[in-house]
Amino acid sequence: MTGKNISVEKLSSTPVAKGPVEIVERKGVGHPDYIADSVAEIASRELSKYYLQRFGAILHHNLDKVLLVGGQAEPRFGGGEVLHPIYILVAGRATTEIIEEDGSKVMVPIGPLILGSVKKWIRENMRFLDPEKHVIIDYRVGKGSADLVDIYSRKSGYPGSNDTSVGVGFAPLTETERLVLETERLLNSKNVKEEYPAIGEDIKVMGVRKNDTIYLTVAAAMVSKFISSTEEYLEVKNAVKKLVEEKASEITEKKVEVFVNTGDDPSRGDRGGLYLVVTGTSAEQGDDGATGRGNRANGLITPFRPMSLEATAGKNPVNHIGKLYNIVAFRAAEEIAGLDHIEEVYVKLISQIGKPINQPLLGYITINAPDDVYSRVRHSAEEILAKHLDGINELWREVLEGKVTLY
Repeated sequence: MTGKNISVEKLSSTPVAKGPVEIVERKGVGHPDYIADSVAEIASRELSKYYLQRFGAILHHNLDKVLLVGGQAEPRFGGGEVLHPIYILVAGRATTEIIEEDGSKVMVPIGPLILGSVKKWIRENMRFLDPEKHVIIDYRVGKGSADLVDIYSRKSGYPGSNDTSVGVGFAPLTETERLVLETERLLNSKNVKEEYPAIGEDIKVMGVRKNDTIYLTVAAAMVSKFISSTEEYLEVKNAVKKLVEEKASEITEKKVEVFVNTGDDPSRGDRGGLYLVVTGTSAEQGDDGATGRGNRANGLITPFRPMSLEATAGKNPVNHIGKLYNIVAFRAAEEIAGLDHIEEVYVKLISQIGKPINQPLLGYITINAPDDVYSRVRHSAEEILAKHLDGINELWREVLEGKVTLY
């Protein structure tokens, strides 16, 4: 026994990979929802690093309510311009002042930390989106204070859960899930961008499997300054299709049909008939975004799997269950799935506000495997989840170093 509230059960339903239909989606780096998640997370990381350096501990904060309001642009063959900037609002709560032992107050530079970190992320991830010219960054952060003596008295042990909530994870990925994930990563890879600079960062991939055929619908924003005509646009579009087909042949033997920018009307050219953008993202032209509307903690949107609706991005990495339990659930599921010939593992973690984060109200593991395999692995599965829960206190380090997939 692990001393945790962990229950392990056998799952006997048809695995998702063997069902007649499967639906999987991924929103890529330049998608407005991905940008919103990234803004929330990078602001939280920067604030956490400041707290650590200045006060020796990550203080209370949650910056998980980011809204991106699309701008207005006019792309055209060989160029184009942004007419109205994108607006990004970072909202949440943070510890903005610390009361020192002598009673004096230290103010935290919330504004400069948020603005600086967001602009840095945009510069590093979006080739043609200028954070000074194309984006207005704003923030509305509720203020809180903390006593320095109290901070240091709480540094040992496991903190209490900040909320009563659920984290969900599963493994392994199906071929369809892997294909959707790897397609976006391929199209946003350094090598592809160097060979085809016209392919923007805003990539969305929808995968639908019907029996043994996978249909991939790819929405790929094309940067207008690299495209001089409809014919050239269609050439790049065809190159995207071929790249995806080659990647698909490496992942699955199933038949894969690839569709790229299906909303195009080539007869209209750059007068609204093609998916052209100036900056690499549809956010320039009225497409809005918000934290939590994009990928789950394994980088995918999987309606055929159990999912938590919690946004992992922007939440503090010390005791926010919406972040930590989703990370732990996916990691534990992946390790359990590697134990034997297991078709599916699902891990669900339920917290109670105020209770130690390594002691969930329930840790629920379901394993889809033959009877003999299930009998061999059930106790190991419980031990694996308990191990990940007991290591939850150290996850913040990996989060701050960007070593954890969150969306």
